[in-house]
Amino acid sequence: MSDHNQSNDNNQAQFTQMIERQMSRRKFLATSGALGLGSFLSLNPISSAIANSFESVLLNFENIPASTSDTITLPKGYKSDVLMSWGDPVLAGAPEFAQDGRQDSMAQAGQFGDNTDGMSLFELSAGHAVLAVNNEYTNYEYLFDHGGKKMTADDVKKAQAAHGVTIVELRKTNGAWNVDPQGKFNRRITANTPMLLTGPAAGHEQLKTTADSSGTKVLGTFNNCANGETPWGTYLTCEENFHGYFGSNEKLELDERYARYGVKAVSVEDSRYKWHQFDERFDLAKNPNEPHRHGWVVEIDPKDPSATPLKRTALGRFKHENAALTLDDSGHAVVYLGDDERGEHLYKFVSKGKFIEGDDANNRQLLEFGTLYVARFSMQKDELKGSGEWLELTHGKNGLTVENGFADQAEVMIFARQAATIVGATTMDRPEWVAIHPDNKHVFCTLTNNKNRGNKENQPVGGPNPRADNHYGQIIRWQPKAGDHTSREFNWDVYVLAGNPTVHPNTLYAGSNNITSDNMFNSPDGIGFDKSGRLWIQTDGKYSNQGDFAGMGNNQMLCGDPNTGEIRRFLTGPIACEITGLCFSSDQTTMFVGVQHPGEGGAPSHFPDGGNSKPRSSVMIITREDGGVIGA
Repeated sequence: MSDHNQSNDNNQAQFTQMIERQMSRRKFLATSGALGLGSFLSLNPISSAIANSFESVLLNFENIPASTSDTITLPKGYKSDVLMSWGDPVLAGAPEFAQDGRQDSMAQAGQFGDNTDGMSLFELSAGHAVLAVNNEYTNYEYLFDHGGKKMTADDVKKAQAAHGVTIVELRKTNGAWNVDPQGKFNRRITANTPMLLTGPAAGHEQLKTTADSSGTKVLGTFNNCANGETPWGTYLTCEENFHGYFGSNEKLELDERYARYGVKAVSVEDSRYKWHQFDERFDLAKNPNEPHRHGWVVEIDPKDPSATPLKRTALGRFKHENAALTLDDSGHAVVYLGDDERGEHLYKFVSKGKFIEGDDANNRQLLEFGTLYVARFSMQKDELKGSGEWLELTHGKNGLTVENGFADQAEVMIFARQAATIVGATTMDRPEWVAIHPDNKHVFCTLTNNKNRGNKENQPVGGPNPRADNHYGQIIRWQPKAGDHTSREFNWDVYVLAGNPTVHPNTLYAGSNNITSDNMFNSPDGIGFDKSGRLWIQTDGKYSNQGDFAGMGNNQMLCGDPNTGEIRRFLTGPIACEITGLCFSSDQTTMFVGVQHPGEGGAPSHFPDGGNSKPRSSVMIITREDGGVIGA
């Protein structure tokens, strides 16, 4: 997710106060942190000596330096190629991308959407696959020839067509994957695609509008950040910052239920996207319930272009980052979910039914009903490990009653953030992507940053959020009790504290002991494991290369060994981009990686076409020159 309001360089006075009340970095980490997975399994402290003795057998490439160049850089022996970029035709009859920004909405509806994000690869046979890719949002300065300053009704439709999901067939010829422009599965899902609301909130009064009196039929998905996939072959796309698309030119009194999700009655002049100027669906005065119909996880069948996408309300409504799904040994589908906003929460869904191999009809109902939980972590000061519990979000339990503002289970799901507060969940430093280790016993989550930590009453310093004014971020991990993902108990620790040891030596802002001047980074965002257990870490942070971020260069992708704690830089991106989205071919010889918003804010990028071209969000193919396994 691209956050344009991340914290500025740390105020020195606040920093000094923080250090005075914290132990030194070395003592702090030596007495509490657990970097290696073996140490985490036993939950014993790891010494600084061990933490600095990295001998990874997983990471078999050279760490590369930070970069400020307008290109992709990789270790020796690796290469990158463009698979597709924003505006490339993906549907039959769609035109090629036009640099002048004058193409209409019909053209964009048949082209690859903007700002690629989470993605999944579904292989059909040898050399034949379907790729599903999120298109999170769009940059008006590049989408339109007028830069978004003279919007028309068709401009709004064009922007809506640049959002959503792109599904394309891929074929491998002469050793390389390419988009099949005639693929029968090729599809664009946009902000105007018909969908169904399912689960406990479907049909509720809070989801009914003048256009849909049933409360079950909704148009579109947008601001789709990251993703997930299911064992039954469907794609999960996650609606994140949906609030910014709504507004009204009328003065409205919106209650706290709107405010908690950032929904405001902003004027057209103050609106970022200006959709409500020409599409009354986004006018809060005319459709006050429309925001409640967004902020869900959407399940899509990538191999059936006629299938209606399903918004799964049992997984709760908030600003979803991704949906990491696993099958517990008991057969229940368990989905871990982060709510990407400062001071929000980490969730877990457990299906009511169980997975049955080969029973497609049964399995496709598993996300229809189940129990949603939210996490509460132990919060001991100066501890980077501890215990936690999952708190049930069920109407009638844990204070989720009519007296506390919840009429029924549907309202618990629609207003999941308020429910999480009522039950006493831990406020987190922007929980983003969640990834499950191949051993299916350990779960990792990026906490990207949080300028409010320590500065707001409900966001105290401690536990998994150990730093005030946290502008570097960290990655935490947990182990469910007895390896049972349905358990309500877990143990956790911190895998890495990102930081800058050059600017802030011997302090918590230097990062954990597995961070050095050679591999430092800020704002870990996307993460994912390959089959061998390598943890791939993508960043969406400050690329100023100055102040607190001096020496970090452009956003990047690193690779970590959960067993030793070692982290190496593998890829650096072009100017002003975010690196996001990750998947592999089944033989692990091809990695698909997203480059989002190069040239953000008018920065001088011309990636990937070069020359004086517009910068374009792109999906990249990473391979080894010898055809081997990535990272091995």
